[in-house]
Amino acid sequence: MVAELGHFALIVALVVAAVQATVPLIGAARGADDWVAVARPAAGIQFLMAAVAFFALMYCFVQSDFSVATVFQSSHSLKPLLYKVTGVWGNHEGSLLLWILILTGFGAAVATFGTNLPPALAARVLSVQAMVGVGFLAFILFTSNPFERIFPAPAEGRGLNPLLQDPGLAIHPPFLYLGYVGFSMAFSFAVAALIEGRVDPAWARWVRPWTLAAWCFLTIGISLGSWWAYYELGWGGFWFWDPVENASFMPWLAGTALLHSAIVVERRDTLKAWTILLAILTFSLSLLGTFIVRSGVLTSVHAFATDPARGLFILGFLVVAIGGSLALFAVRAPALRPGGLFAPVSREGALVLNNILLATACATVLLGTLYPLILDAISGEKVSVGPPFFQATFVPLMLPLLAAMAVGPLLPWKRGDLRGALERLRFTFIFAGFTGLAVYALVEPRSAAATGGVALAAWLVLGGILPLYERTLRGGVSGAAARLAALPRSAIGMSLAHAGVGLVVLGLTVLLTWQTEKDQVMRVGETMDVAGYTLTLRGVASVAGPNYVAQRATFDVAKGGEVVMRLAPEKRSYVDSPQVTTEAAIEPTWLGDLYVVVGDADGNGGYAIRGYFKPFVHWLWIGAAVMVAGGLVSLSDRRHRVGAPAARRTRETGALAGAASGATE
Repeated sequence: MVAELGHFALIVALVVAAVQATVPLIGAARGADDWVAVARPAAGIQFLMAAVAFFALMYCFVQSDFSVATVFQSSHSLKPLLYKVTGVWGNHEGSLLLWILILTGFGAAVATFGTNLPPALAARVLSVQAMVGVGFLAFILFTSNPFERIFPAPAEGRGLNPLLQDPGLAIHPPFLYLGYVGFSMAFSFAVAALIEGRVDPAWARWVRPWTLAAWCFLTIGISLGSWWAYYELGWGGFWFWDPVENASFMPWLAGTALLHSAIVVERRDTLKAWTILLAILTFSLSLLGTFIVRSGVLTSVHAFATDPARGLFILGFLVVAIGGSLALFAVRAPALRPGGLFAPVSREGALVLNNILLATACATVLLGTLYPLILDAISGEKVSVGPPFFQATFVPLMLPLLAAMAVGPLLPWKRGDLRGALERLRFTFIFAGFTGLAVYALVEPRSAAATGGVALAAWLVLGGILPLYERTLRGGVSGAAARLAALPRSAIGMSLAHAGVGLVVLGLTVLLTWQTEKDQVMRVGETMDVAGYTLTLRGVASVAGPNYVAQRATFDVAKGGEVVMRLAPEKRSYVDSPQVTTEAAIEPTWLGDLYVVVGDADGNGGYAIRGYFKPFVHWLWIGAAVMVAGGLVSLSDRRHRVGAPAARRTRETGALAGAASGATE
């Protein structure tokens, strides 16, 4: 009965979405206030129905109701409760339902908190959001029903992929989807603005908080996925340029460019057409990621579906959503006249450079991701585009972008003084240079590339916090706290985010240059040396878990002749799956991680053991956390909550309404 309730709720949600997609849009065009007013309650009802469906499916998972096909395919009665709950989105149907829940949730959030939006714009935004909802609700109801029954009900389920039975991956997909789907709001605002024929600073201020929230969520999701790959897969890696990893990275790159271009629209009333196009392309890349994961074009632990019929449905939806929005952009873009002019050397010019490099980097990742898939589809030829391609193409594009990140915020709007900005960065440059030289002189083995990487990291961190220093501490310690509190939170957030990028660069540079790896077949009592640590294998025993049996190796770890820790990596076999997983033993230290993995037995009493030392690996995720903290601080800026000032908004609305009507004649 609960499954049928969930199915019925999805049907109601589809009907409500269809109403929301049409009635408010027509009402806004005709000036019918009662039709416009339908948008907000419809968005709330649609979210409520999606929530009913989602929690109905979760109830079926918790109760191990194997008469529901989705539960049978992705759960097992012996699974811990956490993985029964997270198993809801560990499959195609359930993950799609989570996507719909988040999509409708963002619409309901705009309906609830977007009270400062003009009614006609809010109606158009919510109508476009509902159009996306119609597509996904139709997809789940007609091709991917999560409540489909099995008769007779099986006594036991097939279980969840063991690799997905992990706390990190339990929370990784929801954050990733919050980022993916969050960019739908920027898309809806962009299409609504094209329909109205008006893009102005007030529009940019309204769209920025939603874009920033999506960017923060996606950054968290990507970071959690990287962390999971690091400790769960047993290879010690954190990023493999997998097509599905790239599918989340591309909208992140485009979304980062969108955030910066929206600032130019808000502050200088220019780059309007480019910002609208970025909003469309960012969400289009999110939809492309959905197609890659669910179309069956690749096989991956990340991929949920291998049914080509589902892929064709998504492909058709992609053509309609992306093609339709780009066609509307082609018609309306000429009317989006640029505002203020600016010199190439200016804050606007720096942000344009930022956008060019980010867009080019995104296009490079897109090419490397799609080329093997397209070639395989056309000719059947199998090619692999992996890390060497991306390192040779993506990294060179990032270097000038990173170098310019410290300079851009110091340039004034409209016309800047590059020499003056570099003069202010003199100490930063000197400190970064000395830091790099010190590393080159003191750390073995010496590496010119690592010297440059560490110097670049120092440049980014100090350059990121320099604007805060100048505006708070340069006048003395007395009163610095008051000056900091008086700063716009968006300025503080920008400095934190840029410094976070520097910390990520530091972690990457040190890790990729000085990590240590040792492989050895060991027997009980034998030792292995890794980066100054001596590992002694004390034994290997069988250990029973809730739904698995593990071979657990125990190591004493000594340094300087004294045992300082004990590590116990495992190799697990699950009762509901033939797949074997590796559980690395990781001991964090001040300088990095000691990372140990136990492999297969050789049949003669020995075991394949891999030991790593991962220096500064923590800084990858510390830097990402600082970036997210910067985004959240920026999101708390009062300007994002109140929107454009009422007097200014009224003046701009009146002036631009005439321009919009002229553009549509």
